[in-house]
Amino acid sequence: MINEYSKIGVLKGIGEKTEQIFEKVGIATVGDLIRYYPHRYEVYEDPVPIGEVQEGHTVTVTGAIYGRVSVGGSPRMQITTLYVKDLTGTLKVIWFRMPFLRSTLARGGVITLRGRVIRKRDGLVMEHPEMFYPSAKYEEKRHTLWPVYPLTSGLTNNMVTKAVKQALEVCDVGTGILSDRFVEAYRFVSYKDALCGIHFPETKDEYIRARERLVFEEFLLFILSLRMTKVKKERVKNHYCFRERPEIEGFLLRLPFELTNGQKEVWREIRQDMTGVHVMSRLVQGDVGSGKTIVALLAMLYAGLNGFQAALMAPTEVLARQHYENITHMLLEYGISLRTELLTGSMTAKEKREAYARIAAGEADFIIGTHALIQEKVEYKNLALVVTDEQHRFGVRQREMLAAKGLYPHILVMSATPIPRTLAIILYGDLDISVIKELPKNRLPIKNCVVDTSYRTTAYHFMKKQIAQGRQCYVICPMVEENETTEAENVIDYTEQLQAEMGDSISVQYLHGRMKQNEKDRIMEAFGKNEIQVLVSTTVIEVGIDVPNATVMMIENAERFGLAQLHQLRGRVGRGSHQSYCIFISASKSKETKERLEILNKSNDGFFIASEDLRLRGPGDLFGIRQSGTLDFGLADVFQDSGLLQRANEAAEELLLEDPHLQKEEHRMLKKAVEHTVAAISLETTL
Repeated sequence: MINEYSKIGVLKGIGEKTEQIFEKVGIATVGDLIRYYPHRYEVYEDPVPIGEVQEGHTVTVTGAIYGRVSVGGSPRMQITTLYVKDLTGTLKVIWFRMPFLRSTLARGGVITLRGRVIRKRDGLVMEHPEMFYPSAKYEEKRHTLWPVYPLTSGLTNNMVTKAVKQALEVCDVGTGILSDRFVEAYRFVSYKDALCGIHFPETKDEYIRARERLVFEEFLLFILSLRMTKVKKERVKNHYCFRERPEIEGFLLRLPFELTNGQKEVWREIRQDMTGVHVMSRLVQGDVGSGKTIVALLAMLYAGLNGFQAALMAPTEVLARQHYENITHMLLEYGISLRTELLTGSMTAKEKREAYARIAAGEADFIIGTHALIQEKVEYKNLALVVTDEQHRFGVRQREMLAAKGLYPHILVMSATPIPRTLAIILYGDLDISVIKELPKNRLPIKNCVVDTSYRTTAYHFMKKQIAQGRQCYVICPMVEENETTEAENVIDYTEQLQAEMGDSISVQYLHGRMKQNEKDRIMEAFGKNEIQVLVSTTVIEVGIDVPNATVMMIENAERFGLAQLHQLRGRVGRGSHQSYCIFISASKSKETKERLEILNKSNDGFFIASEDLRLRGPGDLFGIRQSGTLDFGLADVFQDSGLLQRANEAAEELLLEDPHLQKEEHRMLKKAVEHTVAAISLETTL
């Protein structure tokens, strides 16, 4: 019998090569496949008259191919153009890198097209649509919902859809991890119905009910795993002896700025923790630019000046290198005789061996790096403090692996994602929470504007002016995988168009998630040195290096992101002494979208924005991209599903009171899932 533990190779049509492609997106078993949820759905509605198409909307049109199909553009990016006509008007349609369409469509006739309509100089254009030719082919899909899955090179939406359909037909999926009591109490649909309803919903209601059950399961599993981890380690006794060091006070007095009250309060809490009875496990949550890094440095100085080692783990090499250079420079500038060591994956074997030797011998006081800090070969002499930066990129196990390198060192976690305290208490269940709310006095607030697509040319002129003054700009494109077009292609196409707009004297480069890490680091480094003036990127730059010289952030299709994520992206500018600007471009005409984006226009306060985000989100956006950017859940979103998160938290507390070790037979599947999750390195614990 095929079950969820069976390798996906047991499914028909999946040979060794296809199996390897699926493995690229983390699908090895049938269970992985059925839990590989769509990130949005295509809704195949009735075609609309061409004369009624609206900018910024994805629509279906049917009409006659009008005139000649032409191929133009550059050799690198060929553009196929056709015109489609009905009784109400004519629409221009373009495809990128599909010159073969000229011969396919040469015979004319009636065609149905589905795609997003945008405004260009010569009017409305449908870009890279899905094509149904002859038009009758559209009837198969009319009035249906089709899942759209995250893809990778070689993996098509059709491949995933067929494989999931087959898996749901032949696999014994069981009853899921929830006991009958839970299913009845919360009136959830069965596990099988939930899986079918999330992949292939026939109605919106079916999708909502399926999603509700699966999101609740994700949250319950997550919370129980956190609680179990916490129970396992309890509060560990503090073995370290810390004495007050006058050098720290001297360092603070010499800084060119005074700490804010928020920073002083958090520094007091950290000192209290590090000299207390138990080992510190603290999260410092602060808005973008609130000065968390200086607080982390004070904690590291406290450890280093007391004769202990401190490790700082960053999510990328380029960020680790920036921390290393900044901290090394500060120690030198302020005459503090502590030694820094950089440890990253790209170092040569010889460089690593030498670094390992210095760390083990205690010749390095601050060890700054990436995941390389937790490799087996790294031995610390007396590690007393572990700081993880931008924690939402690290998992609980990774944090523990680093902590295990010392005798239960103090742990300090930094997060720049502001979330409401009620949610933070649930999510960061194994950590004490500190919040830095205020921004340093010398920070100029970012100037915001929310505009429609007609403003794009004006925005480009503004960017040119800023670049002429020596500044730099970011442009963010949403991740779109329409018609199996990759995120990469979208960004590349946009970059080529923008380069033509900006002229040869301005360097425009792109960055996207499918690039190799060393290539991403190279681009970010070049941008940091102003060798690149405009960086076109997906949300991959959400966690990036500080570029104080970057003063403009332009976000395309801003309506496709959650408010919290938009705020996070905006925080990439405004880090220097120059006035910074954020331009939100939206094609949406809806009142709700305008209301949401207006919040960003009015406020730079991340905590206010997060609570407003929470207030405005609905029960799952069926038609759009999941508004995430927070935690690595398959479906759940802590903002959008905050009500379910709270219910799952109450359920977890009730469960643990009644059956603390999940030993009852009815909790057998749940216990198995919790143990599996606790053991998994990739478990994310914080934002």
